[in-house]
Amino acid sequence: MSTNAPSWLRARARPLRSLLTRGIAAGTAHALLVCAGAWLIAHVLAQAIFADRALATLWPELVALVVTGALRAWLVVVQRAVQFDAGARIVEQVHHELDASLKARGPKWAAQQASGDVVTRLVDGVDALAPYYSGYLPQMYLSLIIPAVVLVCILTAEPWSALVLLGCTPLLPVFMILAGKAAAAASERRWMRLRRLGARFMDALSGLTTLRLYGAAEREQQVLAATGDAYRRDTMGVLRIAFLSALVLEFFATVSIAVIAVLIGFRLLGGKLAFEPGMFVLLLAPEFFAPLRALGTQRHQRMEAVAAAEGVLEVLGGSGDDNLIQPHTGTHVPGRQAPAILFDEVTFAHDAGRDVLDHVSLHIPAGSRLTLVGESGSGKSTLLNLLMGFVSPQRGRVLIDGIDMADLDMSAWRDRISWVSQRPYVFHGSVRDNLMIARPDADELSLRRAIQFASLETVIAGLPDGMATLLGEHGTGLSGGQFQRLALARAWLRNAPVLLLDEPTQHLDAATARSIDEALETFATGRTVIRVAHRLDAIADDEMVAVMSHGRIVEYGVAAHLRTQAGFFSSLVAADRSA
Repeated sequence: MSTNAPSWLRARARPLRSLLTRGIAAGTAHALLVCAGAWLIAHVLAQAIFADRALATLWPELVALVVTGALRAWLVVVQRAVQFDAGARIVEQVHHELDASLKARGPKWAAQQASGDVVTRLVDGVDALAPYYSGYLPQMYLSLIIPAVVLVCILTAEPWSALVLLGCTPLLPVFMILAGKAAAAASERRWMRLRRLGARFMDALSGLTTLRLYGAAEREQQVLAATGDAYRRDTMGVLRIAFLSALVLEFFATVSIAVIAVLIGFRLLGGKLAFEPGMFVLLLAPEFFAPLRALGTQRHQRMEAVAAAEGVLEVLGGSGDDNLIQPHTGTHVPGRQAPAILFDEVTFAHDAGRDVLDHVSLHIPAGSRLTLVGESGSGKSTLLNLLMGFVSPQRGRVLIDGIDMADLDMSAWRDRISWVSQRPYVFHGSVRDNLMIARPDADELSLRRAIQFASLETVIAGLPDGMATLLGEHGTGLSGGQFQRLALARAWLRNAPVLLLDEPTQHLDAATARSIDEALETFATGRTVIRVAHRLDAIADDEMVAVMSHGRIVEYGVAAHLRTQAGFFSSLVAADRSA
């Protein structure tokens, strides 16, 4: 277990200091009232039994006892509300930090992660932090303060019993430390098992069709069942340690209280101790051990939080993580017109490995169209990711109308981009919801025009609930061509001056691809367009083409001219035709 997780948990508590202090103060005040209540009870019993006073004459003490009880109940409510608020705030705070970290890492990092593992860390992991701040951390301080308060009160009334209590105390912390080591290892194993189970389950769910086709669904089900059973055993192991430690803590606390009771009994019988202080000590002895017992039962919350924090820290990362996007702090807002784009000696590498882009220089005039071609891994998608601000160049600059992207307001710049990929993402929701993602303030007229542009009228008319028809994730309910038309409607609705295309017709039949290409041709007019092409035969003769190989621009020119040259482009065309 990394030493970073406990220190990170403590650091997150600093903004909650005022809340935690209020909760601890309420717990301390409650302990003082407990001492006052114990004294009132011992005094009333002593006066009623040994001083022969009628209860009617003890009404001030009885009223004080009722008031004390009411105040104790109120303080318990205050303490729990404040501590719950602390837990809720830490969850909100960590969610904000994770949101910022995920944005900094970008879509490329997210695509490399197992979705089930990420969901487990970001949902179950963050939720496991709340009990640490609302339960364990305040209780840790109260387990020091409350016994001290009780011990001082007992010391004033009966010093000998205070010394006996103090002598019995070390047994509990020693056992808690021993049990804690075993619990920490068990909790970490449980969390790692949960993460693997989540990742495996999500992978199986996503690939269910493939598993069925290859007859592997039953085998995968058996693996999931075995992993789930192992997680159950790990969970029961953690609970077993927690229950056993609680049992032993109760045993030591009960034995200590019994020793106090026996000693007080003998001293009462020997006439060395009066009834009132003896009863006062007996009533407070359980309260002396109660905070330590509560800390022991809540110690597993710390183990859960530390184990969960390990996974959260992996997402938050560190300052030296090469996958993190450099923060864009610029404030310049780009114009609404189609911009000129310049890649100036841009170099980019993932994780300090081989350069994905190696001193790339490329100029795309405003309102022009450029097609990028090249073998897989040549750097085409990385160029688009740079333009969208998902990665940042290690060297060189990307200029938009002569302004470095580092100086742009990135939110404003992304508002100027429409992006259509091979497999655009469709969210679980209605057709209308999926269109409105592009422009939430779009009116009905704009929606209708976007639908007409993408030839979606007949598609929507054939859906059971029209625009209100619910679509599953990944476009369930639409064919491939309809899927792409929905993406085109989004792009039209966004009406951005920059259009980035990653061969949206790659997996479509020829007729559908031709129809979508014609729609894109019309839509691209007056915009700066960068397209990644995989089907080279579909490139028009008058298109400007940049050929990429091993992170460099190796050819640049009009497609018709490049076809006549015995260069990279002509060899790619030949390979494409023979495939």
